[in-house]
Parts: sequence; C-alpha cells; structure tokens
Amino acid sequence: MKIGNLNIGSKLILAPMAEISDAPFRKIAKEFGAGLTFTQMVSADGIVKGNFNTLRFATFHKSEKPIGIQILGNDEAILREAARKLSELKPDVIDLNCGCPVNKVISNKMGAWLLNDTKKLGRLVKALVEGSNGIPVSVKLRLGMNPNKVTVVENAKVAEDNGAAFVTIHARSRKDKYDVEPAWEWIEKVKKNVSIPVIGNGSVFTPFDAVRMLEQTGCDSVMVARGALGNPFIFRDFNNLYEKNIQPPQPDIDEIKNLALRHIKMLADEYGNINSLDKAKKNIIWYFRMFGGITELLMKIFKAKTRIELEEIVINHSVLIKNNLHTGDDVDYFFKKFQNKVLFWLEEDERFTKFLNANVA
Repeated sequence: MKIGNLNIGSKLILAPMAEISDAPFRKIAKEFGAGLTFTQMVSADGIVKGNFNTLRFATFHKSEKPIGIQILGNDEAILREAARKLSELKPDVIDLNCGCPVNKVISNKMGAWLLNDTKKLGRLVKALVEGSNGIPVSVKLRLGMNPNKVTVVENAKVAEDNGAAFVTIHARSRKDKYDVEPAWEWIEKVKKNVSIPVIGNGSVFTPFDAVRMLEQTGCDSVMVARGALGNPFIFRDFNNLYEKNIQPPQPDIDEIKNLALRHIKMLADEYGNINSLDKAKKNIIWYFRMFGGITELLMKIFKAKTRIELEEIVINHSVLIKNNLHTGDDVDYFFKKFQNKVLFWLEEDERFTKFLNANVA
C-alpha cells in the first residue's frame, strides 16, 4: 500500500492505543515486521499550547519511521496549527481520530462524535491538510454512532474529497462493545465507494484473521490493535504467511520470556524503574495470556514492587510453562475475557475471587 511517497507493501499496521502504543511497544512491533506504527492519540489543543506530556506522546526516534501521529480535536484553526507544529517532527502520517468512543471525548464533541456531522468532519480534514506541509493526512472512522445510523461511507467520501490520503475503518459503531462482532462488510462498501486506500480494523487476533479480512473486504491493508498485545509475533507471522505461504508456528516460550524481559528493560529505560512498573505488569500478563497459570501469575504480578521481582516472576513462570506444571486454568475462557476487555483482570467474576481478595497492596 502506498501513502504518498511511502510504500509499506502488504505489511500490517499497528493501531494507536492510549496508554499502550508508547515507544517501547512501537519499536518491538516494528522489529517484528509492522509496516507502519502510530503514536497514542494526542490532543490538538495540547500540541498548540506546548503541553509537555502531549508533546512527549507525539515524539519518536527517527529509527521508528515510518510512523504516524494520531490527533484529537474539533476546531479547524487549532487542528491546522497543530498539524503545522507536528509537521516539524516529520511523521509519515497525521491521523484524525473520529472513532474514540469514550464519554469524556464525546461530551467535548470530538472522536466518534464527529461521525454525526459529516460536513464538520470534512472541514477538519481540510484544515489538517492545509497545515500539514505536505505530510499525508488520514482519518480513523467507526461505522457510526450506533448500528442503526451507519454513516461511514459518506464520512469516508467526504474525507477523500477534503484531501485525506487514506481512511481506516473500525468495523463497529460507537455504541458497540467488543463482544459485538465487527461488521466487516462495511469495510468492503467503503472500498467500493472511494478511490483512496482503505485500511480495515476490527477483531484481528491472528495472521489468518488478517488474511481473511483482506480477502473478504478487498481492503488495502489491515490495522491491528488488541491482537498485538503481548503478540508482536502477529506481524512476523502475517508477513511469512501472506508473502511466503509459511504457516506460523506457536511462539517458543523462551522467545516470549526473552522478549518480555527486554520489554521490561525498555520500559524502565523510558520511564524509570518505578514509573514503569504498572506498564510492565500489564504487558507481562499479555505476553503470557495464552498459557496456563494465568490466575497464579496475576496474583504474583500485582504483589511485585520492583523491576527485579517482575523479572524473576517472568523467568520462573516460563520454567513452569515449559515443564507443563500449570494446571486448572481455562485458556480459552481467559482469551475470551481478553477479547472483551484487554484489562480483563479488572473484571470481577467467580474465577477471580481469590485474586481480588488477595492482599496486593
């Protein structure tokens, strides 16, 4: 797929994810074969005002390129100026978020709220294009505010008419939760109604899911979000499957262990040993979510207070998995919980009673 002068071929794209797609996460995804990554969403207003944390989320190392920056806003003048400022960082794409379903964002008439106002969306895209100094602008869309009011085709067309280089379609409405199957057929409908590239998104957890989306919808590329959590192997495996017809094997537990340990170190280098702990904990859980012993791992992880403790937990847990010493966990059950909520350990149910009652302070 071509984006301006950039050609990412058939490679998968890593989605922008709040509190997740930071520099360590992006670097690992690229190392495993992602064709394009995105920063986590940043506020246009924060960029214009020079907010430190906003600017930090938007920055990246040149070794991360190609990379896109996703921006959130609803004011034309602010978005135009934000695009101008972001263009100085030389990203490969500036993406307008028109899909965030969070109530706080919606109440400020941003994110998925814009799906209701096609004309407004078009003006915002135009403003970004005017300010971007030639850097391609894209738009990430949901199907509409609810399943009964699907506006994605007209929104994609107005994005194209106002200069968008491509659109990404998350095949759910704003109202839909993750337990609702994505309506991939709308990706195909958008593809048939615009001439710019269309990227598909929604419940891609395996390389086979990505191939199926490409074949069923005719989209130009696939964006992966939850499917990449603890699983950067999806990028490598897809490339081997799609380009070479090599069937992807299950990642070796030693490879997972070593990558988890390296991810912990990268997070510590980025944020410091203390501030990186919570980020490291959730990533460790995601790396081992497809193996037995997850309940025991959760209890140990959230009692850990140092980086050294976390590293020891990873090493010891890997030994137990390698020697088939974990019993009692239903892997399929936990995978389904993960599909519905990535921080699945925060959901109270009968299987987590022991964990939730444990003293993890």
